[in-house]
Amino acid sequence: MQPWPQALNESEIDAVFTANTLHIMSQAMVNAFFNQIGKQISQDAALIIYGPFNYKGRYTSESNESFDQWLKENNPESGIRDIEWIETLVTEQGFKLQHDFAMPANNRLLHFSR
Repeated sequence: MQPWPQALNESEIDAVFTANTLHIMSQAMVNAFFNQIGKQISQDAALIIYGPFNYKGRYTSESNESFDQWLKENNPESGIRDIEWIETLVTEQGFKLQHDFAMPANNRLLHFSR
């Protein structure tokens, strides 16, 4: 893993948006991502995450199940993440889920804030 880019001042970063990334990263990389976000962005920052998620270990659609199988065949460390695990990681960094929006193609848009 490469080092996280350092902001000159924590208050310079007031929002982070990531789309279609968590399911192609390893669990270790997802952990590192959230740990660094917690260190790098301001105390009143927003975190927006777009992509597919499972709820309580269950797929939200047959297409997401097929997509997850394809991901794991290509990289066993990847896969659709459970929203509960993501919420735990984000909560550890002081964020709280504000909105969980359904999006096209069985994706979600998650809005967290501190």
